[in-house]
Amino acid sequence: MPREVHQQVAVSVTLDLVQLRYNFRMYPTPGQRVSLARAFGCARVVYNDALAAREAARRDGQPYITDAELSKALTEAKKSPQRAWLAEVSSVVLQQALADLNTAYRNFFASITGKRRGARVGPPRFRSRKDNRHAIRFTKNSRFAVTPGGKLRVPKIGDVKVAWSRELPCEPSSVTIIKDAAGRYFASFVVQTDDQSLPELDAEVGIDLGLSTFAVLSDGSRIESPRFLRQAERRLRKAQKALSRKAKGSANRDRARLKVARTHAKVADTRRDWAHKQSTRIIRDNQAVYVEDLCVKGLARTRLAKSVHDAGWGMFTRMLDEKATRYGRTFARVDRWFPSSQLCSECGALSGKKPLYVREWTCACGAVHDRDLNAAHNILAAGRAERLNACGGTVSLSA
Repeated sequence: MPREVHQQVAVSVTLDLVQLRYNFRMYPTPGQRVSLARAFGCARVVYNDALAAREAARRDGQPYITDAELSKALTEAKKSPQRAWLAEVSSVVLQQALADLNTAYRNFFASITGKRRGARVGPPRFRSRKDNRHAIRFTKNSRFAVTPGGKLRVPKIGDVKVAWSRELPCEPSSVTIIKDAAGRYFASFVVQTDDQSLPELDAEVGIDLGLSTFAVLSDGSRIESPRFLRQAERRLRKAQKALSRKAKGSANRDRARLKVARTHAKVADTRRDWAHKQSTRIIRDNQAVYVEDLCVKGLARTRLAKSVHDAGWGMFTRMLDEKATRYGRTFARVDRWFPSSQLCSECGALSGKKPLYVREWTCACGAVHDRDLNAAHNILAAGRAERLNACGGTVSLSA
C-alpha cells in the first residue's frame, strides 16, 4: 500500500505564487481523540445552528442574517447555559465553521445566478455526527505550531504525533485536521510557494483515455489500466457480507464497517498514488499535454459505471492540469465532440462511427490505424491547432 503521508495537491495559483496542500498522517493519543471528537462536535453544532437561523429567517420572510450577526450570535451562545460547553474548544475552530457556512452560501448564490462555472451547487445542508468525514480548521490566529520534536501543537488538543514524509517548504497559513471514514487522522497544511518551472522541451503529447488500456499516448507508449477496485473486489465482497450480518447499533457492526471503509481507503490511496506518479512523469517529459474532454458523469450512468469510476479519469486529468500550471507546462482539453476515432491521422478523411470492438481499421488512403493510437494522434493535432489559433498562428489538423 502506498504511503498516505505524501499527498500533494495544487489548489490555486496567483501570479507567480502557487498554493499547495500537504497532507500528513496523524496519530493522536486516546485522550487527544476525545478532544478532537469534542472539537468536531462543537464545529458541527455551530454550523448547524447558524444554518438553522438563516433557514428560519428565510421561512419567516426576515432579512438575510449577515456573517457579522452570526459571529455575534455565537459569542452570545457561548455565554448561555445551553451552549456553555462551546468554550471547551478553540474559538478559531468555531469561527472557521461559520466561515465554511458562508462559503457554502456564496457558492450556492453564485451557482444559481450563473456566476460560478461547472455543475449546479445546491444549498447548504445540515451536518450529521454520522458523516463519513469530519474536519476542523486552525488558522494562524490560533497559534498552531510544529514543535522542535516534530509534533503538531494545536490549542486545547495538545502535541499530536505526525508522520512526516517531507519538510514543509515554508510556514503554513492554516492546518485542517481530518478524520476519514476509515478512522484515520490527517493534518492538511496550506502553504504558498513560488512556481517551479521546468526546462522547456520540444515534446508534445496527445492522450486517448480508455478502459482496457488506461491511456494511449501519441508517442506510441501505453499505460495499462491497473483496475485497483477490480483487484480488491473479493476482499470487499467478503467484508461487506460480514457487515450485513451484524446487528445494527452493535459494536461488532462498527468494527465491520471500519473494515469495509479501510478496504475502500486502501483502493483510493493506491489509485491516487498511481495517478500522481503517472501524471508527474507525463508533465515532466512533455512541454504540452492534450486530452479529450470526456463526460465522466455521463459515462458513469452507463453499464460501464464501475469501470469508469475505477479508472479515475477525472482525478488523473485534474492532476495533469494542476501540475502543468505549477511547472510551466501547457495543458488543454479537446472538445468531447471532436471525432478523434473517426478521422484518419494521415489524410484527415472522416470514416464514420465504429463500434468499440473495432480496434484496427484501414483508411481509403491505405493507412492502417490502431484505433486508440490514431485517436491520440488526432487529439495531439487538434490541441496544437487550437493552441496556434489562440496565438494567431496557422490552423492545421495534420499531425
